[in-house]
Amino acid sequence: MSGELLSILDYLEREKGIDRETLISAVESSLLSAARKSMLSEKSVEIKIDRKTGEIKAYAMLEVVKKVEDPDKEVLLRDAKKIDPKTKVGEEIRIEINQKGFGRIAAQTAKQVIIQKLKEAERENVFNEYKDRVGDIVLGAVRRFEKGNIIVDLSNAEAILPYKEQCPGESYSPGNRIRAYIYDVKLGPKGPEILLSRAHPNFVIKLFELEVPEIIEGSVEVKGIAREPGYRTKIAVSSSDEKIDCVGACVGLRGSRVKNIVAELGNEKIDIVRWCEDIAAYVSEALNPAKLRTVDVSENGKMVTVGVDDDQLSLSIGKKGQNARLAAKLVGCRIDIKKASEINVLGKIEHAWHQLAKIEDIDEKIAQCLVEAGYTDVDGLALATVEDLMKIPGIDGESAAAIVEAVKKIKEDKT
Repeated sequence: MSGELLSILDYLEREKGIDRETLISAVESSLLSAARKSMLSEKSVEIKIDRKTGEIKAYAMLEVVKKVEDPDKEVLLRDAKKIDPKTKVGEEIRIEINQKGFGRIAAQTAKQVIIQKLKEAERENVFNEYKDRVGDIVLGAVRRFEKGNIIVDLSNAEAILPYKEQCPGESYSPGNRIRAYIYDVKLGPKGPEILLSRAHPNFVIKLFELEVPEIIEGSVEVKGIAREPGYRTKIAVSSSDEKIDCVGACVGLRGSRVKNIVAELGNEKIDIVRWCEDIAAYVSEALNPAKLRTVDVSENGKMVTVGVDDDQLSLSIGKKGQNARLAAKLVGCRIDIKKASEINVLGKIEHAWHQLAKIEDIDEKIAQCLVEAGYTDVDGLALATVEDLMKIPGIDGESAAAIVEAVKKIKEDKT
């Protein structure tokens, strides 16, 4: 039995990668469990396996007494002295026992516990291996489908590609090879759960790291990414070396590098954007391939108004607003795209509004009412009568008379 046990332990350690000491401890635990269910159940039992020979020994801890009343817990002093001459009454002594309690039931119990311990050890090994690989890309084979999720065989473990982490339009069959990004590893009640994703933005970043050596070397850095899985991705890059074109490095010779990534993503469109510290320049890059006429950044930097020619409007917005939406997410601010002609008109209106508001007796609210009615300058107001102004919503007789007098005074001062 000892030689056979050692052979089994050697095989499991070699083939399953489970630590030998873990296996021996599992066997000891299982035999102890079996012993407690046998006739040794009333004794304090200890099971030991010799690490070199594989010999199994069972020991009972008994109290040394002058008269035995409970043979399962006590031993006579004269019998104890045969083992340890120095022992005294009241002490405990470990005595090797040879019981036939390791029968069929005990053996079955031992087998079940061993199997359970081995499973736990295998699960722990898998968990320890993959918990440090979060953020890596793995290659596996599709094994089966469960409620829309794809179960992927990683050779030494099974992983889950949840439905929500799959890219729209992609389909697989059992046996297909699949590459995915490990975004989480957790220990569940049934063992380690390795969660994969093909929709995660970092999946695209990792693919670029595989294809672009300059990213791994650190001369090219990924500064940001915005993605709508299966449709389009915008990735911003910069270079710490003036001699290296960050965009060109990611595209590759004749587009070889980015083509490999696009093929892996099922022809998902990828825009490689040059990162800029200046928000206006960054927005211009992010909205490529559209050509912008004007870029106006708000004071807090959270709003950017973009003006484009009429023929560039649909290109800048993109299909279903995708280009503008991804650009805004990449830059991290709201982007409002307008026709350049509309911006000019709005600019003129705003200018007229502020100019009229400078006239005495005309506040901003009244100035807005005048501009909306078509009065954009002093010359236009000079032709209006009190009756004309009273017809404008928001202006009463008193205000109209004050405006006419104020405009009249301005005209007289000019002459």
